[in-house]
Amino acid sequence: MRLHICAVGRLRTGPERALIDDYLQRFDRTGRALGLGPVLVHEVEDRKGGGMAAEAALLERALPQGAYVMVLDERGRQMTSPDFAAQMAGLRDGGRQDMALVIGGADGLSPAFRQRADAALSFGAMVWPHMLVRVMLAEQLYRAASILAGAPYHRV
Repeated sequence: MRLHICAVGRLRTGPERALIDDYLQRFDRTGRALGLGPVLVHEVEDRKGGGMAAEAALLERALPQGAYVMVLDERGRQMTSPDFAAQMAGLRDGGRQDMALVIGGADGLSPAFRQRADAALSFGAMVWPHMLVRVMLAEQLYRAASILAGAPYHRV
């Protein structure tokens, strides 16, 4: 199952990019044998200032046809890392070809786009900077692959 990180904004060179690249490389090495990956990153930018609706339209175009869409939103469901890993495995085992993980812009995702999603995931009640959310998501993808592989990275 291919994974797609669809995000508003462009990631610049810096410590966040180094962390994301490291975790996604780790995921690729671990996930490949599990039928997970690669992770493709789709960045969109609303240069005309159209707000959440314009960002939603750009994100919609970035989504692969038939993908399971999970938005990252503070109103979403909080889950444990093993639960997240199990959900990914369930989608893969159920025949899904693509899973899209969507990160909105500074104002979040439009309500219509959130409602269109198959699921919403929260990294907690606090609001996180979007670049840190990308780092945390990349780490959780690697952690999920490690859990599914039975590797010792995740400790209970």
